[in-house]
Amino acid sequence: MTDRTARPPSLALELVLLALLATLWGASYSFIKIGVETIPPVTLIAVRTLIAGALLLLVMRLRRVRFPKDRRLWLRFLVQACLNSVIPFTLIAWAEQTVDAGLATILNSTSPIFTFLLAAAILRQEAVTARRLFGVVAGLAGICLIVGLAALDGLGRDLTAQLAIIAATICYAGAAIFGRNFKGLDPMVPATGSMLCGAAILIPLGLVVDRPWTLAPSADSVGALIGLSVFSTALAFTIYFRLLHTLGSVGTTSQAYLRVPIGVAIGVVFLGESLASTAWIGLVCVVFGVAAMTIPTRRRIAPA
Repeated sequence: MTDRTARPPSLALELVLLALLATLWGASYSFIKIGVETIPPVTLIAVRTLIAGALLLLVMRLRRVRFPKDRRLWLRFLVQACLNSVIPFTLIAWAEQTVDAGLATILNSTSPIFTFLLAAAILRQEAVTARRLFGVVAGLAGICLIVGLAALDGLGRDLTAQLAIIAATICYAGAAIFGRNFKGLDPMVPATGSMLCGAAILIPLGLVVDRPWTLAPSADSVGALIGLSVFSTALAFTIYFRLLHTLGSVGTTSQAYLRVPIGVAIGVVFLGESLASTAWIGLVCVVFGVAAMTIPTRRRIAPA
C-alpha cells in the first residue's frame, strides 16, 4: 500500500498556480487605480484586508482548520502583516493616486531582485547560481521589451510616489523571506492571520485619518474594492503561502515578471490593444527567466 501523504507536489501544478498568482496580483494595480478615485488609500486598504481576512476565516472554519495556540505565532503574523500588507498595500494605493497602474506594475516587478539580494547576500538562504542570475537579468530584459521604453516616460516625475512603490517592493521581498517561517502550517493559517492583523492596524487608522462615514464612493470604486479583496488578496495570498513552501521565496516572487505579459495579453484580447514586435521576444525572455529561478536543479542522491 502506497503512502499518498508523502507524495511531493507536482511542479506543473505549482507553475500553474504561479501564473494564476501573477494574474491575480497583476489585476490588483488596475483595481487599486479605480478604487482610489473615490476612496482614500488607507480606507481602501483597511476594507481590503478586512474583507479578505473575514473571507479567509470563513474558509478556515468550513475546512475545520484552527489557529495554533501560540502567542509567538501571532507576533509573527503581525510582522508578516506589516511587511506584506499594511505598509506595501498602503504605499502603492497612495502612489497610484498620481502614478499610472502600468508604471506601478513595472516598478513593483523588481521584487525578485530584492528577494534574491536579501536571501543570498544578507541571509544566505538562496544559492547564488549562474542560472538564477540569468533568470533575474532575463526577466528584467523581457519586461523592458514588452512594455517598451515609452512606458517609462513618466519615470522621474512624481518621484516621491515612485520611491514609495519601490519601498513597497522591498517590503514584499522581506515578506517573502520572512514567510518561510510558517513552514508546516496550512497555507490558510498565515494568510488569514496576517490579513486579520493587518485589518486590526488599518481600520482604526482609517477611521481617524479618512473619516469614512463622510465618503461617497462610486459604484466602480466599490466593485474594484470587492474584486481587489476577494480575488487579488484572499485567493492570491492562499496561493502565495503555498508557493513559498514549494518553490521558495525567489521562485515565488518571480511571478512579478509574469504580471506585465499577462496584463498585456488581457489588453490584447479584451481591449483590442496591439503588441510591438519586441514584445513577443520579451515574452520569451520572461518565460526563460521564470523557469531559471523556479525549476529546481537535480541533486545527486548520496548512497546510504
